[in-house]
Amino acid sequence: MQTLYDVQQVLKKYGIFVYLGNRLYDIELMDIEFKKLYEAALIDEKVFRSGILVLRKEHRLEAKRQGKEEF
Repeated sequence: MQTLYDVQQVLKKYGIFVYLGNRLYDIELMDIEFKKLYEAALIDEKVFRSGILVLRKEHRLEAKRQGKEEF
């Protein structure tokens, strides 16, 4: 998993579609949902770790674009 699109496809597989109208908020909600999938044992650790890394990277880039702090 290398892009935010890949993370979205995993979420989509489980019926989770995220759109809040703000990319930063979308990434934060995707992070929460991704963690819940892992806690429910629906995705394995390898998928979880790679997805979380992608989400953190995208959040950092978007926060920088918007001039906000990271979470």
